[in-house]
Amino acid sequence: MDIIAQLQDQVNKIAYIAFNTVGSLQRDAPPARLSQNYPEPPELSAEALAMINNEPKEAATSFMQGVKQFDALVAALPLSDGGEEAQLKKIAELQAENESVGKEVQEEMQAAERELKQLRELFHMAADNCLRLKPPS
Repeated sequence: MDIIAQLQDQVNKIAYIAFNTVGSLQRDAPPARLSQNYPEPPELSAEALAMINNEPKEAATSFMQGVKQFDALVAALPLSDGGEEAQLKKIAELQAENESVGKEVQEEMQAAERELKQLRELFHMAADNCLRLKPPS
């Protein structure tokens, strides 16, 4: 797997961890009393409170490990040679090459369309000739 694919994979892992952490926090959050008109929420067990307190720590650890791996992958990216000016020159070269190849493709398409037109005319002529033939008597 190339470095860019690894970076994309790592970003997906970080997003997955963040998404699941927020979901778990939302799901497991203890109920809160919003108004005096509502009854007092039930007390949570010590086991439930321990789980609620440990999950964010574990999620933060996983998240930070993912970020560190991402940073390591970014550090492994090759440095550009020659700076911005060399990159702009390379982009201009690639654009010129793209234009010339595009013209070649366009010419090939036009030639193929002309050949297709000729083949259709020949097919129609052959079909017409077949229809004009008299069946053997």
